Amino acid sequence: MINTYQTSMALPQVPPPLPPRLGRSQPVLIPTTLPSPGYNKPLLRFLVCVVILHLFLSVGGFLYLYYNERQTAYATYSSPQGRVGFPPVEKQETTYRGLARMTVMKSNSTSGDKSGYLQWNINHSVLKNINYFHKSWLTILESGDYFVYSRVTFSKHDTAIPLASCVKLRKNEREKEKVVMKAFCSLSNEKPELNPQMCTATLQDVITLEKGNQLSIWVEDLLFVNYESEATSFGMYKL
Repeated sequence: MINTYQTSMALPQVPPPLPPRLGRSQPVLIPTTLPSPGYNKPLLRFLVCVVILHLFLSVGGFLYLYYNERQTAYATYSSPQGRVGFPPVEKQETTYRGLARMTVMKSNSTSGDKSGYLQWNINHSVLKNINYFHKSWLTILESGDYFVYSRVTFSKHDTAIPLASCVKLRKNEREKEKVVMKAFCSLSNEKPELNPQMCTATLQDVITLEKGNQLSIWVEDLLFVNYESEATSFGMYKL
């Protein structure tokens, strides 16, 4: 029997691996250093400062709004208009508006000097943005329209002269005065010791005044005037 599995042919050999080509690039790994622990400190500090600043601004804004709202509410409630439900008057209007409410002092004039100007009792008077001059005049500090009123009460009279009171105006202390308001009143001719009487001459009007103008009250007889503050007074306020 012939052995067919035996042969003289050589078995194929596995070729060796090819060497790397010279023109082909190979990746090169370059070692890098890790960042140091203090590398991010400036950035972290900046972010912390921004957060803190934002917090302070928020708290400050809240406190400002809260305080402003409380002040507005208190001013509204404390004013008479606020208590009854009306809007409050503006602060500028109430603070700088000219106002005067004057009481008078008893005159020391003698019978030879009857007529004259009433003298102010400054200790019991009110002045706002208006000055007084030489005890008998009021000086205007701001031009505008003023409501002027006068009330003079007489407790005696003389049949020879009328009981009269006048409001006089002069442009300044060097100018001559003129009468801008005048009023009269009369008493009975009966004996005053049996039937005491009084009469009041009242004046009120709106007068346009300039800065530096002066006003005063003049009466025919200073001895006939009742000098009680509730009976005789003078005043004005800027509209």
